[in-house]
Amino acid sequence: MEKVVRFLKEAEVYYLATVDGDRPRVRPFGTAHVFEGRLYIQTGKVKDVSKQLHKNPNAEICAFRDGKWLRLSGELVEDDRREARQSMLDAYPSLQGMYSADDGNTEVFYFKNARAVFSSFAGAPEIVEF
Repeated sequence: MEKVVRFLKEAEVYYLATVDGDRPRVRPFGTAHVFEGRLYIQTGKVKDVSKQLHKNPNAEICAFRDGKWLRLSGELVEDDRREARQSMLDAYPSLQGMYSADDGNTEVFYFKNARAVFSSFAGAPEIVEF
């Protein structure tokens, strides 16, 4: 999992795909944080992405850097504990201008049954599961 987190942080921006009814939805994201041994992302409950994940938790991330890309798929599970929200905000101080752990909007999800595939045009894919 550490390799996945390092790749996402170094890429800085990744694209999160969710399902909206029968249509895919993709948007840029930037949070990737390990808390209690799990990989977390953050969003706001008022956003469509939150509503989509609550209806269908299957999601995929794609990031690209230095001629390599990562596709990370799995279920995103909400962690409604204040400690998880605060840990994310501590890791990303720039979010604190828009979110707080107690605002009723901040939401964090962790990956469950995750499968990461590192690929490039030059070599065989590498698979990491967690």
